[in-house]
Amino acid sequence: VQLVESGGGSVQAGGSLRLSCAASQLSYSTGCMGWFRQGAGKERERIATLNTGGLDIYYAESVKGGFGITRDNANSTLYLQIVSLKPEDTGMYYCAAWRAPCSLSGVAADYNYWGQGTQVTVS
Repeated sequence: VQLVESGGGSVQAGGSLRLSCAASQLSYSTGCMGWFRQGAGKERERIATLNTGGLDIYYAESVKGGFGITRDNANSTLYLQIVSLKPEDTGMYYCAAWRAPCSLSGVAADYNYWGQGTQVTVS
């Protein structure tokens, strides 16, 4: 599975973005998928993940209410909708996939495939 993120950019606080992650192969056998972010000098943080069917979802406390993760298996794409952006949301956002079987409690080390990341800067 190859993952390519897009949709990042520089926005003002309060703005919105939709990040996309195009996967070379995305199916129910792929397992869990998620978004992680890494700010300057910080560890990579798990912010939103979902299971194969997309019905079970995890959000980090820091993003609840402002972030929405969805997956479109038919189009092999994972999305992250972000509203009300804050400066602390600045960072590199990575898409990741974990082969089934998987768990929503998984951490970054559990994920098998990673994209190159897309930068989000909020001022």
